[in-house]
Amino acid sequence: MTQAVTHFEVPTANGAFRLARIAFIQSGWHSEIVDNAYQGFIREIAGLGFNESAIDRFETPGAFEIPLHAQTLAKTGRYAAIVAAGLVVDGGIYRHDFVASTVISGLMQVQLATEVPVFSVVLTPHHFHEHDLHQTFFREHFLTKGAEAAQACAKTLSSLAKLAAAA
Repeated sequence: MTQAVTHFEVPTANGAFRLARIAFIQSGWHSEIVDNAYQGFIREIAGLGFNESAIDRFETPGAFEIPLHAQTLAKTGRYAAIVAAGLVVDGGIYRHDFVASTVISGLMQVQLATEVPVFSVVLTPHHFHEHDLHQTFFREHFLTKGAEAAQACAKTLSSLAKLAAAA
């Protein structure tokens, strides 16, 4: 019988290992939908053996502010991984694809500069409408995407720990 992993450990600069913490950042816009990414993430990561108490949740006003928060959190050295969640929609006035592209690019820059993995659940649909059908679809979709981020996070932390142990 296989015993469940109760925590993930990550290497420190001196070669020792410490309990991994994860930062979960989400935008406040469309929180009735984006909250589901967090719920899906928590449910899945707990099922993978990660302790929910090792996950810290942060909120930004919108998606545009997420990369700066991710960078600030990554630089603390406290977090083994960062997850970002947001919904960037076309309000019919501005080009939402520029905002989404900037956010994703910023998240990639953070992980490359800090070597802290950053996972994105920042989504930008082609068409988003406030009616019930779209609301329901995106609530369910964010649950799924949160779970997928948890799987990617767990696999990446495991892979990075193996790389560090082999070095």
